[in-house]
Parts: sequence; structure tokens; C-alpha cells
Amino acid sequence: MRVKSLTPDLGYLRVAMVNVYFFGPPGSGDREWVLVDAGLPGSASWIAGAAAERYGNARPSAIVLTHGHVDHVGALETLAKRWDVPVYAHPRELPYLTGRESYPPSDPAVGGGIMPLVGLLFPRGPIDLGERARALPGDGSVPNMPGWRWLPTPGHTSGHVSLFRESDRTLIAGDAFVTTKQESALAIITQRPEMHGPPSYFTTDWPEAEISVQRLADLEPELAATGHGRPLRGAAMRRELHALATDFDRRAVPAHGRSVGRPIFDEPLPKMLLGAGAAVIAGLVLSRVGRR
Repeated sequence: MRVKSLTPDLGYLRVAMVNVYFFGPPGSGDREWVLVDAGLPGSASWIAGAAAERYGNARPSAIVLTHGHVDHVGALETLAKRWDVPVYAHPRELPYLTGRESYPPSDPAVGGGIMPLVGLLFPRGPIDLGERARALPGDGSVPNMPGWRWLPTPGHTSGHVSLFRESDRTLIAGDAFVTTKQESALAIITQRPEMHGPPSYFTTDWPEAEISVQRLADLEPELAATGHGRPLRGAAMRRELHALATDFDRRAVPAHGRSVGRPIFDEPLPKMLLGAGAAVIAGLVLSRVGRR
């Protein structure tokens, strides 16, 4: 499973519906590269295989997380143990990584596609990394990623972060915004590039999410590498990102749902929908892993 290069020292791998990123040029030595995010449950062998193709037997020096949702930490426990590496995240994400708290459930009332319903089936954690889980440095630096800084970009989760390198204006945005309509299974499969707000069914604070998108747009990135969808670059991407930030309420915020002021009760889904959701997850993972 081949890592696709974005810059000389940054590559990405799409595992079904989510991206993971590899910082460090091909051939980097032992403890000289970093994994950013850790994909879906069951994807550890694919991620490790891609790493071996890019770096041989070299292990990473760290795993850095944009946030702790299951599609970004699904292989984390396996990989962290296999490679014996620390895992860095915002302090507000640590309760979900050390066995203390679970994320709120998915909101099935938003987005208009099948994925908000499927999201109810996703594990909400917590996982327990024990002493491997560490807080990102308070000075904004990113461990073992010289020239990068982490930025708080809450909204999708309270401890969501994005990573930015000023020298070439490369942005790893996580799910602060995405470049596909993540609520739609068809959009996930086709990966048609579209600028969107954070996946709505797991976003908990829309005012914070809007501020975060505006902050990232103000960086004027040259390359935007997101958690979902194809990485995009250049002037056209920046125009779309500014348009999203300017018209965030209309383009990103759902009309109703738990996170926009209307309570939703956690009721069991009908068996038919549960079956459909399971089928979607299985189809995405088994038939689309690694395809571009």
C-alpha cells in the first residue's frame, strides 16, 4: 500500500474513508519520522505495511493526533505498542486516550446522508494508552517535527488541533474542515473534491468550529491536507476555504441537531438501519482501502 507524496517530506495514505500522514522523507532512519493520526479499527497492518514500504524497518519517533475520534485512532493502540512510541495530543483529548471519558454519541439528525446514522455504530472510546499518552508541548512545537507548530482548532472536538509549517505553508487540518462531503457514503467512495466544514455528526461546538476555520483560512495555506478527502493546494483551494469561513453558517452548520441546540435522545436504531450501517462500513473498509 503506497504512501502518496505531497511534499518531499510529507506523504499520506487513504485508508477507506480517512487519511493518515507520514512526516519524514522516504528512507528516514529509525526514530526519524512521525505518523499523524492512526486510521480506522483494523487498519494497523495496512498502515504498518505502508510505513515499511516508505521507511523499511525504521520505527517512528512519535504518533501525533489531531483528535481522538475512532476513525483517527482505530489502529493506535496496536501501532503504539508495536513501535513502542509516545502518542501526543491536546490535553483536552487525553481523557479519551487514557480510559477516563467517552465521546458524545453521533448525531443522526444532521448531514442528510447515511453516514450520520452509521456514526451511531462507531465506538466512542475511550481507549487507554496509559503512559504512552502525552500532552503536546505548551510552546506550540510539535515533537520531532521541526519547523511545525500545532494550533488549537476546537469545534469538532474540544481538543482538536491542526499542524502548520510556515516555511511552505503546509497545513494538516485534521477534521477542522474536510475536502469531501463526509456525511455521504457516495462522496466518500468517489472522493470528489469539495470544501466542507467538519463532519457534522461528530461536531460538538459549531461557534468554535467556525472560529477555527477562519483561523486556518487566515494562514493562507498552500497545501491543505485534511482528515477526509483529497489534499488540495493552491489559489483555488484558498478561495474555497475563505468562502467556507465567510459563509460558515450556511455552508457548514446544520439546521438542527444536538449540537445546534435541540436535544436528541439516544434511541436504538431499527435493525434494518443497523444492518445498512454495518454494510456501509464493511464495504468502505474492505473494497476501498488504499484506492485513489
